[in-house]
Amino acid sequence: MKPLTFEKRRLEEALSSITNEDLLALQCLKRVGLPNKKNEEYRYFDIVSLLQRPWTRFIANKETITQSEHLVITDGVITAMPRFAGVTIAYAQDIVPDANHFDPLYYMGHLLNPEIISIRCDKNVALHIEHRFTKKERLLSYRTALFVQENVDVTVTETFFALEAEGSFVLSGSDIFLARNASLELVKSQTLHENGYVSLFSHCYNLEEDASLTLRTFDFGDGSGLQLFQANLQKDANINAEHLLFAKGEHTQRGTVSKIMHVGASTGSTQKAKTILQDHARGIFDALIKIEPTGKQTVAHQNSQAILLNDGAYMVSKPQLEIYIDDVEASHGSTIGELDEAQLFYLQSRGIAHQEAKKMLIMAFANEMIDAVVDTTMREEIHVAFERAYYGATILECIDTCENCAHTVLNE
Repeated sequence: MKPLTFEKRRLEEALSSITNEDLLALQCLKRVGLPNKKNEEYRYFDIVSLLQRPWTRFIANKETITQSEHLVITDGVITAMPRFAGVTIAYAQDIVPDANHFDPLYYMGHLLNPEIISIRCDKNVALHIEHRFTKKERLLSYRTALFVQENVDVTVTETFFALEAEGSFVLSGSDIFLARNASLELVKSQTLHENGYVSLFSHCYNLEEDASLTLRTFDFGDGSGLQLFQANLQKDANINAEHLLFAKGEHTQRGTVSKIMHVGASTGSTQKAKTILQDHARGIFDALIKIEPTGKQTVAHQNSQAILLNDGAYMVSKPQLEIYIDDVEASHGSTIGELDEAQLFYLQSRGIAHQEAKKMLIMAFANEMIDAVVDTTMREEIHVAFERAYYGATILECIDTCENCAHTVLNE
């Protein structure tokens, strides 16, 4: 198959010219169609304008891979990786996409990337992945796959860095396969900037019997991006998903679109989103929990909380339940509002300036999720990323330049 040119009109022509109808991703993409304004998952994210641009794809040459303490992926290829027992990292061409995914660009990612970065974990391990983007005005597309074997516990942390990637479009995602009784804690942190790259990550998480996934995502900044995922839960599988979003800026669109599919009996899911919006940023939480007729005795809970820091901010919150059986426990909820005036008044009555009181409440709101990250190094990096996105500096940097800030913090 020839490489596809990524621009909607030419892309449609290229798809119609592919003769290998055995490609599952192609069959599925033709079934669901390319994204348009009618796609519910992209209703609040301007995917059409993004696809209309005549993107030139950058395909990096595979370089000599150096040894490192963590896995480094630069513009879609492995540039450094660890070498320790129980983990195999290589390129693979045998990754089969999920035939029932809801996102067209999930299948597009598979078509663009028949060769995928595969990570196989046969022993308990902690792995850090660093994604680097260095090319301007390009389509940067790649995918990864993670396999966690039976009875294995794995922690994966991921960070994303833009090194002169202004104006680029990153189309990526992961297929994750958790075997029976496997456990994965997955933590992702990404800060986007107004003139940087736009990111779209489309994932599929497959949990076999008794498997468990803890997913924590942290998205900050004034750049646009969307994460989409589908999780398929077999008997006794569990997922706990938490999403923290802080977005600001005049044209920022940022958020999560997800479907958690309870296929087997006695499955469990908890999904919680916290969103902080400033300026004219748009936050998105469009999440469906679907309980199949086979999903008896499922327990599923979903909640979204959003704070709007000014009148121009806009939140789309759509927690949804789709249930086809009676023997379940399920709930969903959503709140959107401003900072609590009573709490602000209380802090101000204790001598804390209004602006500093707001900062304290915002930090308390965000820290609940950040402090839940087990990995100490990752937790501190997320704290720093959030403080820089919200304050414009870390708390310690702020102390050096603001007497009021120093007085407030040092007297706590």
